[in-house]
Amino acid sequence: MASAFATPSSRYFIDLEKEDGAFNYKPLDVVLHKGSGVWVWDVDGRKYMDCLSAYSAVNQGHCHPEILRTLVDQAQRLTLTSRAFRNDQLGLFYQELCELTHSHRVLPMNSGAEAVETVIKAVRKWGYQVKGIPAGQAELIVCADNFHGRTITIVGFSTDPKSREGFEPFTPGFKIIPYGDAEALAQAITPRTAGFLVEPIQGEAGVIIPPAGYLRQARNICDRHNVVLILDEIQTGLGRTGKLLAEEHEGIEADITLIGKALSGGFYPVSAVLSNHEVLSVLRPGEHGSTFGGNPLACAVARTALRVLVQEHMAENALVMGEYFMSGLRSLHAPVIKEIRGKGLMIGVELHPGAGSARHYCEKLMAGGILCKDTHEQTIRLAPPLVIQREDIDWALETIRQALVPAGAGWSCGRGASCRS
Repeated sequence: MASAFATPSSRYFIDLEKEDGAFNYKPLDVVLHKGSGVWVWDVDGRKYMDCLSAYSAVNQGHCHPEILRTLVDQAQRLTLTSRAFRNDQLGLFYQELCELTHSHRVLPMNSGAEAVETVIKAVRKWGYQVKGIPAGQAELIVCADNFHGRTITIVGFSTDPKSREGFEPFTPGFKIIPYGDAEALAQAITPRTAGFLVEPIQGEAGVIIPPAGYLRQARNICDRHNVVLILDEIQTGLGRTGKLLAEEHEGIEADITLIGKALSGGFYPVSAVLSNHEVLSVLRPGEHGSTFGGNPLACAVARTALRVLVQEHMAENALVMGEYFMSGLRSLHAPVIKEIRGKGLMIGVELHPGAGSARHYCEKLMAGGILCKDTHEQTIRLAPPLVIQREDIDWALETIRQALVPAGAGWSCGRGASCRS
Protein backbone atom coordinates (compact mmCIF):
# COMPACT_ATOMS: atom_id res chain seq x y z
CA MET A 1 0.00 0.00 0.00
CA ALA A 2 1.30 3.47 -0.84
CA SER A 3 2.58 5.68 1.97
CA ALA A 4 0.22 8.41 3.14
CA PHE A 5 3.08 10.89 2.83
CA ALA A 6 4.50 9.92 -0.56
CA THR A 7 3.07 10.43 -4.04
CA PRO A 8 2.35 6.97 -5.49
CA SER A 9 4.42 6.00 -8.51
CA SER A 10 3.15 5.08 -11.96
CA ARG A 11 3.60 1.40 -11.11
CA TYR A 12 1.20 1.70 -8.19
CA PHE A 13 -1.62 3.06 -10.38
CA ILE A 14 -0.91 0.60 -13.21
CA ASP A 15 -1.13 -2.31 -10.78
CA LEU A 16 -4.44 -0.99 -9.41
CA GLU A 17 -5.92 -0.94 -12.91
CA LYS A 18 -4.73 -4.44 -13.65
CA GLU A 19 -6.10 -5.79 -10.38
CA ASP A 20 -9.56 -4.22 -10.41
CA GLY A 21 -10.37 -3.14 -13.98
CA ALA A 22 -11.70 -4.89 -17.07
CA PHE A 23 -9.19 -5.63 -19.84
CA ASN A 24 -10.94 -3.87 -22.72
CA TYR A 25 -8.05 -1.43 -23.26
CA LYS A 26 -4.30 -1.84 -23.65
CA PRO A 27 -2.92 1.64 -22.90
CA LEU A 28 0.68 2.71 -22.93
CA ASP A 29 2.14 2.52 -19.45
CA VAL A 30 2.02 6.23 -18.69
CA VAL A 31 -0.13 7.53 -15.83
CA LEU A 32 -1.11 11.11 -16.53
CA HIS A 33 -1.67 13.58 -13.73
CA LYS A 34 -2.17 17.06 -15.24
CA GLY A 35 -2.30 18.88 -18.57
CA SER A 36 -2.05 22.33 -20.11
CA GLY A 37 -2.36 23.20 -23.79
CA VAL A 38 -0.52 20.56 -25.82
CA TRP A 39 1.40 19.23 -22.81
CA VAL A 40 0.65 16.62 -20.13
CA TRP A 41 2.61 15.38 -17.12
CA ASP A 42 2.65 11.97 -15.50
CA VAL A 43 2.57 11.21 -11.77
CA ASP A 44 6.37 10.92 -11.78
CA GLY A 45 6.75 14.46 -13.12
CA ARG A 46 7.70 13.60 -16.72
CA LYS A 47 6.40 15.94 -19.43
CA TYR A 48 4.92 14.80 -22.75
CA MET A 49 3.43 16.35 -25.86
CA ASP A 50 -0.07 14.95 -26.35
CA CYS A 51 -0.37 13.93 -30.00
CA LEU A 52 -3.69 12.12 -29.60
CA SER A 53 -5.86 14.82 -27.97
CA ALA A 54 -8.13 12.13 -26.49
CA TYR A 55 -9.12 11.13 -30.04
CA SER A 56 -9.72 14.84 -30.85
CA ALA A 57 -11.80 15.57 -27.73
CA VAL A 58 -9.31 18.18 -26.51
CA ASN A 59 -8.91 20.16 -29.72
CA GLN A 60 -8.93 23.34 -27.62
CA GLY A 61 -5.99 22.10 -25.56
CA HIS A 62 -5.92 20.62 -22.08
CA CYS A 63 -7.71 22.59 -19.36
CA HIS A 64 -8.54 25.62 -21.49
CA PRO A 65 -9.04 28.37 -18.86
CA GLU A 66 -12.25 29.84 -20.30
CA ILE A 67 -13.96 26.47 -20.62
CA LEU A 68 -12.80 25.60 -17.10
CA ARG A 69 -14.25 28.86 -15.77
CA THR A 70 -17.60 28.10 -17.40
CA LEU A 71 -17.62 24.57 -15.99
CA VAL A 72 -17.02 25.81 -12.45
CA ASP A 73 -19.50 28.69 -12.69
CA GLN A 74 -22.31 26.56 -14.12
CA ALA A 75 -21.62 23.68 -11.71
CA GLN A 76 -22.17 26.09 -8.83
CA ARG A 77 -25.60 27.09 -10.20
CA LEU A 78 -27.29 24.09 -11.86
CA THR A 79 -25.96 20.86 -13.33
CA LEU A 80 -28.88 18.62 -14.26
CA THR A 81 -32.63 18.93 -14.64
CA SER A 82 -33.36 16.14 -17.15
CA ARG A 83 -35.46 17.00 -20.19
CA ALA A 84 -38.61 16.69 -18.07
CA PHE A 85 -38.05 20.43 -17.48
CA ARG A 86 -36.44 23.26 -19.45
CA ASN A 87 -33.21 25.06 -18.57
CA ASP A 88 -31.73 28.43 -19.52
CA GLN A 89 -28.73 26.98 -21.42
CA LEU A 90 -30.32 24.56 -23.87
CA GLY A 91 -32.03 27.08 -26.16
CA LEU A 92 -28.89 29.22 -26.35
CA PHE A 93 -26.85 26.11 -27.18
CA TYR A 94 -29.29 25.26 -29.99
CA GLN A 95 -29.24 28.80 -31.37
CA GLU A 96 -25.46 29.22 -31.35
CA LEU A 97 -24.76 25.77 -32.77
CA CYS A 98 -27.32 26.18 -35.57
CA GLU A 99 -25.90 29.58 -36.53
CA LEU A 100 -22.34 28.27 -36.53
CA THR A 101 -23.03 25.11 -38.57
CA HIS A 102 -26.01 26.24 -40.71
CA SER A 103 -28.15 23.52 -39.15
CA HIS A 104 -31.93 23.65 -38.71
CA ARG A 105 -32.38 21.29 -35.77
CA VAL A 106 -30.20 19.94 -32.95
CA LEU A 107 -30.68 16.84 -30.80
CA PRO A 108 -28.17 16.74 -27.90
CA MET A 109 -26.76 13.51 -26.52
CA ASN A 110 -23.70 12.55 -24.46
CA SER A 111 -21.36 10.29 -26.46
CA GLY A 112 -20.60 9.87 -30.12
CA ALA A 113 -22.02 6.36 -30.13
CA GLU A 114 -25.30 7.69 -28.73
CA ALA A 115 -25.42 10.25 -31.53
CA VAL A 116 -24.98 7.45 -34.08
CA GLU A 117 -27.72 5.37 -32.47
CA THR A 118 -29.96 8.44 -32.50
CA VAL A 119 -29.49 9.03 -36.20
CA ILE A 120 -30.17 5.37 -37.05
CA LYS A 121 -33.53 5.63 -35.30
CA ALA A 122 -34.42 9.00 -36.83
CA VAL A 123 -33.45 8.08 -40.39
CA ARG A 124 -35.32 4.78 -40.25
CA LYS A 125 -38.45 6.58 -39.09
CA TRP A 126 -37.99 9.24 -41.79
CA GLY A 127 -37.73 6.42 -44.32
CA TYR A 128 -41.09 5.01 -43.27
CA GLN A 129 -43.00 8.24 -42.68
CA VAL A 130 -41.59 10.48 -45.41
CA LYS A 131 -39.97 8.34 -48.11
CA GLY A 132 -42.57 5.61 -47.92
CA ILE A 133 -40.33 2.59 -47.34
CA PRO A 134 -42.42 -0.44 -46.30
CA ALA A 135 -42.45 -1.00 -42.53
CA GLY A 136 -39.45 -2.93 -41.22
CA GLN A 137 -37.47 -2.79 -44.50
CA ALA A 138 -35.40 0.43 -44.19
CA GLU A 139 -31.67 0.06 -44.92
CA LEU A 140 -28.67 2.25 -44.20
CA ILE A 141 -25.52 2.04 -46.30
CA VAL A 142 -22.17 2.18 -44.47
CA CYS A 143 -18.54 1.78 -45.52
CA ALA A 144 -15.99 -0.95 -44.96
CA ASP A 145 -13.40 -0.15 -42.28
CA ASN A 146 -15.81 2.28 -40.64
CA PHE A 147 -15.71 3.24 -37.00
CA HIS A 148 -18.86 4.74 -35.49
CA GLY A 149 -18.72 3.46 -31.91
CA ARG A 150 -19.00 0.31 -29.81
CA THR A 151 -22.69 -0.41 -29.23
CA ILE A 152 -24.09 -3.78 -30.31
CA THR A 153 -25.87 -2.26 -33.33
CA ILE A 154 -22.80 -0.30 -34.45
CA VAL A 155 -20.31 -3.16 -34.17
CA GLY A 156 -22.77 -5.24 -36.17
CA PHE A 157 -21.95 -3.20 -39.27
CA SER A 158 -18.22 -2.97 -38.56
CA THR A 159 -15.81 -4.93 -40.75
CA ASP A 160 -13.21 -5.23 -38.00
CA PRO A 161 -13.28 -8.85 -36.76
CA LYS A 162 -12.03 -7.81 -33.32
CA SER A 163 -15.04 -5.52 -32.91
CA ARG A 164 -17.53 -8.20 -33.96
CA GLU A 165 -16.42 -11.65 -32.86
CA GLY A 166 -18.30 -13.02 -29.88
CA PHE A 167 -20.98 -10.33 -29.83
CA GLU A 168 -23.54 -11.81 -32.24
CA PRO A 169 -26.43 -11.69 -33.11
CA PHE A 170 -26.47 -8.22 -34.67
CA THR A 171 -29.11 -5.72 -35.71
CA PRO A 172 -30.12 -6.15 -39.37
CA GLY A 173 -30.69 -3.38 -41.90
CA PHE A 174 -27.19 -2.34 -42.98
CA LYS A 175 -25.38 -2.70 -46.28
CA ILE A 176 -21.57 -2.35 -46.46
CA ILE A 177 -19.73 -0.89 -49.47
CA PRO A 178 -16.08 0.04 -50.14
CA TYR A 179 -14.99 3.41 -48.76
CA GLY A 180 -14.26 6.18 -51.25
CA ASP A 181 -16.09 4.46 -54.13
CA ALA A 182 -18.96 6.65 -55.35
CA GLU A 183 -20.00 4.12 -58.01
CA ALA A 184 -20.39 1.44 -55.33
CA LEU A 185 -22.69 3.79 -53.45
CA ALA A 186 -24.84 4.42 -56.51
CA GLN A 187 -25.14 0.69 -57.20
CA ALA A 188 -26.00 -0.18 -53.59
CA ILE A 189 -29.02 2.13 -53.37
CA THR A 190 -32.46 0.54 -53.65
CA PRO A 191 -35.98 1.86 -52.97
CA ARG A 192 -35.45 0.65 -49.37
CA THR A 193 -32.36 2.83 -48.79
CA ALA A 194 -33.02 5.50 -46.17
CA GLY A 195 -29.53 6.85 -45.51
CA PHE A 196 -25.79 6.74 -46.19
CA LEU A 197 -23.57 7.00 -43.08
CA VAL A 198 -19.92 7.87 -43.77
CA GLU A 199 -16.84 9.46 -42.19
CA PRO A 200 -15.26 12.29 -44.21
CA ILE A 201 -11.91 10.79 -43.17
CA GLN A 202 -11.67 7.35 -41.59
CA GLY A 203 -9.71 7.98 -38.41
CA GLU A 204 -9.64 4.61 -36.68
CA ALA A 205 -8.88 2.89 -39.99
CA GLY A 206 -5.58 4.78 -40.15
CA VAL A 207 -6.45 8.32 -41.32
CA ILE A 208 -7.78 7.13 -44.67
CA ILE A 209 -8.66 10.04 -46.96
CA PRO A 210 -11.12 9.39 -49.81
CA PRO A 211 -10.46 10.55 -53.39
CA ALA A 212 -11.01 14.26 -54.05
CA GLY A 213 -14.64 14.91 -54.93
CA TYR A 214 -15.96 11.79 -53.18
CA LEU A 215 -18.20 13.64 -50.75
CA ARG A 216 -19.51 15.86 -53.56
CA GLN A 217 -20.37 12.79 -55.59
CA ALA A 218 -22.03 11.18 -52.57
CA ARG A 219 -24.08 14.34 -52.03
CA ASN A 220 -25.28 14.29 -55.65
CA ILE A 221 -26.09 10.56 -55.57
CA CYS A 222 -28.08 10.91 -52.34
CA ASP A 223 -29.98 13.86 -53.79
CA ARG A 224 -30.91 11.90 -56.93
CA HIS A 225 -32.24 8.95 -54.94
CA ASN A 226 -33.82 10.79 -51.99
CA VAL A 227 -31.35 9.28 -49.53
CA VAL A 228 -30.27 11.04 -46.32
CA LEU A 229 -26.54 11.85 -46.34
CA ILE A 230 -25.14 11.44 -42.81
CA LEU A 231 -21.59 12.58 -42.05
CA ASP A 232 -19.97 11.30 -38.87
CA GLU A 233 -17.76 14.26 -37.94
CA ILE A 234 -17.24 13.19 -34.35
CA GLN A 235 -13.47 13.06 -34.94
CA THR A 236 -13.09 15.21 -38.07
CA GLY A 237 -15.36 18.04 -36.95
CA LEU A 238 -14.76 21.19 -34.91
CA GLY A 239 -11.51 22.29 -36.51
CA ARG A 240 -9.49 19.09 -36.65
CA THR A 241 -9.02 19.07 -40.46
CA GLY A 242 -8.48 22.81 -40.85
CA LYS A 243 -12.16 23.67 -41.33
CA LEU A 244 -14.94 23.84 -38.76
CA LEU A 245 -16.43 20.74 -40.42
CA ALA A 246 -14.57 18.50 -42.87
CA GLU A 247 -17.48 18.71 -45.34
CA GLU A 248 -16.43 22.31 -46.04
CA HIS A 249 -13.34 21.09 -47.91
CA GLU A 250 -15.68 19.96 -50.71
CA GLY A 251 -18.27 22.71 -50.34
CA ILE A 252 -21.20 20.47 -49.37
CA GLU A 253 -23.68 20.25 -46.53
CA ALA A 254 -24.86 16.92 -45.17
CA ASP A 255 -28.50 16.32 -44.28
CA ILE A 256 -27.32 15.15 -40.87
CA THR A 257 -23.97 15.80 -39.20
CA LEU A 258 -22.78 14.10 -36.02
CA ILE A 259 -20.42 15.95 -33.69
CA GLY A 260 -19.04 15.22 -30.23
CA LYS A 261 -15.63 14.94 -28.57
CA ALA A 262 -14.30 18.52 -28.92
CA LEU A 263 -17.83 19.88 -28.48
CA SER A 264 -16.94 20.21 -24.79
CA GLY A 265 -13.19 20.74 -25.13
CA GLY A 266 -12.67 17.53 -23.20
CA PHE A 267 -14.36 18.70 -20.01
CA TYR A 268 -17.64 16.79 -20.22
CA PRO A 269 -19.35 14.20 -22.46
CA VAL A 270 -21.40 16.12 -25.04
CA SER A 271 -22.51 15.12 -28.55
CA ALA A 272 -25.12 16.38 -30.96
CA VAL A 273 -27.07 15.39 -34.04
CA LEU A 274 -27.30 18.35 -36.45
CA SER A 275 -30.08 18.01 -38.98
CA ASN A 276 -32.36 19.64 -41.49
CA HIS A 277 -36.00 20.18 -40.47
CA GLU A 278 -37.33 17.16 -42.32
CA VAL A 279 -35.45 14.34 -40.64
CA LEU A 280 -35.40 15.24 -36.95
CA SER A 281 -38.99 16.48 -37.09
CA VAL A 282 -40.21 12.86 -37.33
CA LEU A 283 -39.26 12.27 -33.68
CA ARG A 284 -42.09 12.99 -31.26
CA PRO A 285 -42.16 13.25 -27.44
CA GLY A 286 -41.46 9.93 -25.78
CA GLU A 287 -39.74 8.32 -28.79
CA HIS A 288 -36.12 9.17 -27.95
CA GLY A 289 -34.16 10.85 -25.20
CA SER A 290 -31.44 10.82 -22.58
CA THR A 291 -31.40 11.75 -18.89
CA PHE A 292 -28.19 13.75 -19.28
CA GLY A 293 -28.60 14.86 -22.91
CA GLY A 294 -28.96 18.64 -23.11
CA ASN A 295 -28.29 19.22 -19.41
CA PRO A 296 -27.37 22.80 -18.42
CA LEU A 297 -23.79 21.97 -17.46
CA ALA A 298 -23.15 20.26 -20.81
CA CYS A 299 -24.76 23.09 -22.78
CA ALA A 300 -22.87 25.84 -20.96
CA VAL A 301 -19.54 24.06 -21.41
CA ALA A 302 -20.22 23.35 -25.09
CA ARG A 303 -21.18 26.97 -25.77
CA THR A 304 -17.84 28.17 -24.42
CA ALA A 305 -15.91 25.38 -26.14
CA LEU A 306 -17.40 26.47 -29.48
CA ARG A 307 -16.78 30.14 -28.78
CA VAL A 308 -13.07 29.75 -28.01
CA LEU A 309 -12.63 27.45 -31.01
CA VAL A 310 -13.87 30.26 -33.26
CA GLN A 311 -12.44 33.28 -31.46
CA GLU A 312 -8.95 31.79 -31.21
CA HIS A 313 -8.99 30.70 -34.88
CA MET A 314 -8.13 27.11 -34.01
CA ALA A 315 -9.38 25.63 -37.30
CA GLU A 316 -7.24 28.07 -39.25
CA ASN A 317 -4.24 27.22 -37.08
CA ALA A 318 -4.87 23.51 -37.66
CA LEU A 319 -4.73 24.04 -41.42
CA VAL A 320 -1.41 25.91 -41.32
CA MET A 321 0.22 23.79 -38.61
CA GLY A 322 -0.96 20.58 -40.27
CA GLU A 323 0.76 21.48 -43.53
CA TYR A 324 3.88 22.44 -41.59
CA PHE A 325 3.87 19.19 -39.59
CA MET A 326 3.36 16.96 -42.65
CA SER A 327 6.04 18.80 -44.60
CA GLY A 328 8.46 18.22 -41.75
CA LEU A 329 7.53 14.55 -41.49
CA ARG A 330 8.16 14.06 -45.20
CA SER A 331 11.55 15.71 -44.89
CA LEU A 332 12.63 13.03 -42.40
CA HIS A 333 13.04 10.49 -45.24
CA ALA A 334 12.76 7.76 -42.62
CA PRO A 335 13.12 4.36 -44.32
CA VAL A 336 10.49 2.82 -42.02
CA ILE A 337 7.79 5.20 -43.31
CA LYS A 338 5.65 3.99 -46.20
CA GLU A 339 3.24 6.93 -46.43
CA ILE A 340 2.29 10.15 -44.66
CA ARG A 341 -1.28 11.32 -45.15
CA GLY A 342 -3.60 13.73 -43.47
CA LYS A 343 -5.67 16.86 -43.51
CA GLY A 344 -5.12 19.64 -41.03
CA LEU A 345 -3.88 18.16 -37.76
CA MET A 346 -5.31 14.69 -38.45
CA ILE A 347 -2.19 12.85 -39.61
CA GLY A 348 -1.41 9.19 -40.24
CA VAL A 349 2.13 7.82 -40.54
CA GLU A 350 1.95 4.38 -42.14
CA LEU A 351 4.99 2.15 -41.67
CA HIS A 352 6.32 -0.48 -44.04
CA PRO A 353 5.18 -4.00 -43.05
CA GLY A 354 8.72 -5.08 -42.25
CA ALA A 355 9.51 -2.07 -40.08
CA GLY A 356 7.97 -3.43 -36.91
CA SER A 357 4.66 -2.63 -35.28
CA ALA A 358 3.35 0.89 -34.86
CA ARG A 359 2.89 0.09 -31.16
CA HIS A 360 6.66 -0.42 -30.87
CA TYR A 361 7.33 3.04 -32.29
CA CYS A 362 4.62 4.61 -30.10
CA GLU A 363 6.49 3.21 -27.10
CA LYS A 364 9.76 4.69 -28.42
CA LEU A 365 8.06 8.04 -28.93
CA MET A 366 6.65 7.91 -25.40
CA ALA A 367 10.18 7.43 -24.08
CA GLY A 368 11.17 10.56 -26.01
CA GLY A 369 8.26 12.62 -24.70
CA ILE A 370 5.51 12.23 -27.32
CA LEU A 371 2.24 10.40 -26.70
CA CYS A 372 0.46 9.02 -29.77
CA LYS A 373 -1.61 6.00 -30.76
CA ASP A 374 -1.15 3.08 -33.11
CA THR A 375 -3.97 1.71 -35.24
CA HIS A 376 -4.30 -1.24 -37.63
CA GLU A 377 -0.85 -2.53 -36.67
CA GLN A 378 1.20 -0.31 -39.04
CA THR A 379 -0.10 3.25 -38.64
CA ILE A 380 0.79 5.91 -36.08
CA ARG A 381 -1.81 8.61 -35.60
CA LEU A 382 -0.68 12.16 -34.82
CA ALA A 383 -3.43 14.56 -33.73
CA PRO A 384 -2.18 17.20 -31.30
CA PRO A 385 -4.45 19.90 -29.85
CA LEU A 386 -5.23 22.64 -32.34
CA VAL A 387 -3.37 25.23 -30.25
CA ILE A 388 0.01 23.73 -31.22
CA GLN A 389 2.64 26.17 -32.53
CA ARG A 390 5.62 25.90 -34.86
CA GLU A 391 8.21 25.61 -32.11
CA ASP A 392 6.24 22.71 -30.62
CA ILE A 393 6.17 20.96 -34.00
CA ASP A 394 9.91 21.51 -34.50
CA TRP A 395 10.55 19.84 -31.16
CA ALA A 396 8.20 17.00 -32.09
CA LEU A 397 9.90 16.46 -35.45
CA GLU A 398 13.30 16.10 -33.80
CA THR A 399 11.85 13.62 -31.30
CA ILE A 400 10.17 11.65 -34.09
CA ARG A 401 13.43 11.63 -36.06
CA GLN A 402 15.25 10.11 -33.11
CA ALA A 403 12.62 7.37 -32.85
CA LEU A 404 12.18 6.57 -36.56
CA VAL A 405 15.41 7.45 -38.34
CA PRO A 406 18.46 5.16 -37.89
CA ALA A 407 21.37 6.66 -35.96
CA GLY A 408 23.77 8.48 -38.26
CA ALA A 409 21.24 9.30 -40.97
CA GLY A 410 21.36 12.95 -41.94
CA TRP A 411 18.36 15.19 -41.45
CA SER A 412 17.58 18.86 -41.14
CA CYS A 413 14.32 20.41 -40.06
CA GLY A 414 14.62 22.69 -43.11
CA ARG A 415 13.30 25.78 -41.34
CA GLY A 416 16.32 27.99 -41.85
CA ALA A 417 17.34 27.56 -38.22
CA SER A 418 18.21 24.66 -35.97
CA CYS A 419 15.24 22.77 -34.52
CA ARG A 420 14.41 23.28 -30.90
CA SER A 421 16.04 20.74 -28.60
